[in-house]
Amino acid sequence: MFKLNYNRHGEFLIPDIGLSVEDRMPLGKYGTMRCQYLKAHRPGLFARLLLSGQLMHQLHEVDRAALRRMDILLPQMMTEAGLTEELKNADPLQWACTMNVITAQIDEILLAELVYS
Repeated sequence: MFKLNYNRHGEFLIPDIGLSVEDRMPLGKYGTMRCQYLKAHRPGLFARLLLSGQLMHQLHEVDRAALRRMDILLPQMMTEAGLTEELKNADPLQWACTMNVITAQIDEILLAELVYS
């Protein structure tokens, strides 16, 4: 079991508890979306992770995995689409439109692979 430390405040003993560093870190986009998905569609898993203290760890891990995956996919898809600095200088509107399409495709991949799985 857990051993709790107590602090005396006047006549009262108050348990010395707090959040871990990871629990205090803000969630990113994909971690927040994963949390909302678990609450709405997988309440049993959400409750189990929350009660075991693993929820925030898993949400931060989903966030980190999504960012790592994006760092891999973005250059690959830019190369496949022919996005270069020359195109960016010659036709910035076309470059921005293509870049928006690529980021939307990557977003859908990350949602399917990490958030909604």
